[in-house]
Amino acid sequence: MKSATVSQEDVRHPLHPLIKPSDMIWSTSHCNNIEVRRFPVRDGCAAIAISRFSCRGHIPGVVNVRAVRRDERRGIVLVSRDHCQTFAGIRAIGSVGIMLGRLPACVIDVGTGYTKLGFAGNKEPQLTIPSAIAIKETAKVGDNNARRITKGVEDLDAYIGDEAFEATGYSVKYPVRHGLVEDWDLMEKFLQQCIFKYLRSEPEDHYFLLTEPPLNTPENREYTAEIMFESFNVPGLYIAVQAVLALAASWTAKNVEDRTLTGVVVDSGDGVTHVIPVVQGFVIGSCIKHIPIAGRDITYFIQSLLREREIGIPPEQSLETAKSIKEKHCYICPDISKEFAKYDSDPTKIKKYEGINNITKQPFVVDVGYERFLGPEIFFHPEFSNPDFTTPLNEIVDDVIQNCPIDVRRPLYSNIVLSGGSTMFKDFGRRLQRDIKKIVDTRLKLSETLSGSHITPKPIDVRVISHHKQRCAVWYGGALLASDPEFYTVCHTKKAYQEYGPGICRYNPVFHSMV
Repeated sequence: MKSATVSQEDVRHPLHPLIKPSDMIWSTSHCNNIEVRRFPVRDGCAAIAISRFSCRGHIPGVVNVRAVRRDERRGIVLVSRDHCQTFAGIRAIGSVGIMLGRLPACVIDVGTGYTKLGFAGNKEPQLTIPSAIAIKETAKVGDNNARRITKGVEDLDAYIGDEAFEATGYSVKYPVRHGLVEDWDLMEKFLQQCIFKYLRSEPEDHYFLLTEPPLNTPENREYTAEIMFESFNVPGLYIAVQAVLALAASWTAKNVEDRTLTGVVVDSGDGVTHVIPVVQGFVIGSCIKHIPIAGRDITYFIQSLLREREIGIPPEQSLETAKSIKEKHCYICPDISKEFAKYDSDPTKIKKYEGINNITKQPFVVDVGYERFLGPEIFFHPEFSNPDFTTPLNEIVDDVIQNCPIDVRRPLYSNIVLSGGSTMFKDFGRRLQRDIKKIVDTRLKLSETLSGSHITPKPIDVRVISHHKQRCAVWYGGALLASDPEFYTVCHTKKAYQEYGPGICRYNPVFHSMV
């Protein structure tokens, strides 16, 4: 992706009132060194005279424009009249960005279930793809390395995302398990396709912000640095903790008064749920709690409930059906016993899910009843699906805060931030806030009773923050912070890596703009 600056005398045509002299042009095709000269009128359409323009299959010179439209992700987009393709997008940037002369940083959040890709400064990730990779394997018996083909061009024969599930004759693998990278060879291939095939970027032209789970080992940071600097030759790298980025994303919520990086992050994705206390941008690692319940466990639980009574679901589609039902119909109820009574008295609460058999192409219908609230309920009654783990989420959050230093407990209670797709259920935040408030009030009342009513504790404000960026909170927080000019000053550079080695990425400082 290349860029050029629009000068003052270049933009004079009234058809383009949204284009300002301080705008930057982002090339979305195989173009180099785009420079806008003027916007004359030809046959009712604008035309752009471009110098130092080279493009695969095009002749340098005047390129006609069919339309000028607005795009939420890329700002103003110019659509080619002759070739009917988008060839340039124009985005307004600040004067600082022009002086730096840098392309926006690439932000990649690789999760257990899904990976979010995009550029710094954007409101949403450009792409969200499954964190899966399809590779060819030999028939040899042995470990993964022995069975994997790694010779010649065949090593590049891989598919990621949705294409991985559609590729026939390939073995689908997941590089990330429970938030941690399990296979670094597959991770390198996965990142390669993310950068070149999906982001369409040259890695040596962009700084990169990658995310890591809490309690990630320093060795994993070094492996990440080796891949990014050695394999992709990136100029700079910053590895950010997911919880800190989620706190930054919560600044978009309506009920957030001040920007703070002190709070508790409840991060629940597809494979793992963490409760992470953060104080001034620094994670209190000794107080982090891990919960063996996440989105995938809810899917399995709903699948088992449907399997007991729904015989019309094709066995090979039962997991996919359960996942669709979870995403479309599930919600958090305030009281489970009252919710059962509502379903018994009101048949309209039972929804219908319609699907098509992939083999016979015949439709099938599933009645969705108690599964709507029983699935997400395992966050608050985990014994429903896992008899070995019986501590509800609200007690976990309270224990995490109580284990923190006493002087930061009140700020932590007042800023409990939700992050991840598994926290998107309706009324999730309201139920969690109510249950935590009950625990806190009970403790304060007990303290007053034990003191003989001589001490009246000050009430504790409990707030759970929900916001519209919740699903991609980690990525959005990274895009927000990577758009700050100070981001480039704290990144680990290629020069520092060559001088000191991958050990420099063991520590990634919290810069001033974050706090």
